[in-house]
Amino acid sequence: MKRSTKTISIILIFFFIIATVVIGRTMIGNHFKKKFSKIPPPGIIVTKVINKEFSEKIETFGTAISKRSETFKIKKDDLYEDLKLKNFIKKGEILIKLKSGDIIAPFSGVLGYTGLTEDILVSNNIFIITLDDNSTIYSDIKIPENYSASIKKDLPVEVRLSSFRNKIFQGKIDFVSSRINADTRSLLCRIKIKNADLELISGSLLEVSVKFNLRNSLSVPDTSVMVEGDKSYVYKVNEENITNKTEIETGLRNNKSIEIITGLNEGDIVVAEGLKKVRPNGKIKPINK
Repeated sequence: MKRSTKTISIILIFFFIIATVVIGRTMIGNHFKKKFSKIPPPGIIVTKVINKEFSEKIETFGTAISKRSETFKIKKDDLYEDLKLKNFIKKGEILIKLKSGDIIAPFSGVLGYTGLTEDILVSNNIFIITLDDNSTIYSDIKIPENYSASIKKDLPVEVRLSSFRNKIFQGKIDFVSSRINADTRSLLCRIKIKNADLELISGSLLEVSVKFNLRNSLSVPDTSVMVEGDKSYVYKVNEENITNKTEIETGLRNNKSIEIITGLNEGDIVVAEGLKKVRPNGKIKPINK
């Protein structure tokens, strides 16, 4: 009887030890699992919904025309000395000294010459001197007839030049023709561009963008918008830094920004970059752009 009791006690102690080990391992495993399974929310760049100017554009080309130009024909044997011209001359200064009398600059501008000419109208003893006032540049452009109702005087224009690819020159429409050209089905307009640094040169080919239908609208970066089928979405971030997938209606796209018609309000916070790291109703760590 005593041996049987001793055997039972040993068995119970054995199972107690096993149970203690199993329970202990389970508790320790759950503790570390809970501790290390907490992944911190990803850092995501966010931005505010703001108001921004949007406009439609008409793209065309034009040729630069100086504000004022004048040409002087000079006989080679009328020169006092070899021809030496300044790059820029002011109004009233001596443009060139001649035996027959000095030529005075009628206006400030850039000087140039074409050298000897063999034109049939003049002899090969003639220099052609040019004086161009490039402080303001004009250009005549043609607008397709279907845009004629939108074109008005003083509409802003942006001008680009192949030699200044990263620079935009600002101008405006200075004149609009009163009729459509029946042959080209286009409306003739003249644009005016301020050229204080004299970077635009007469005769240059200009890439012209006429801006019309200008308006202020809500705007988000184009990297904020997801397109799924025929619908567009953004991730809107609430006060608890939880992201909510929000359907929006978009308008124009200008300079890496997208116009928002409906779905957002000014001041809302949206995800700006890193959409692949975001999940609906997920928590993020906002990084202000």
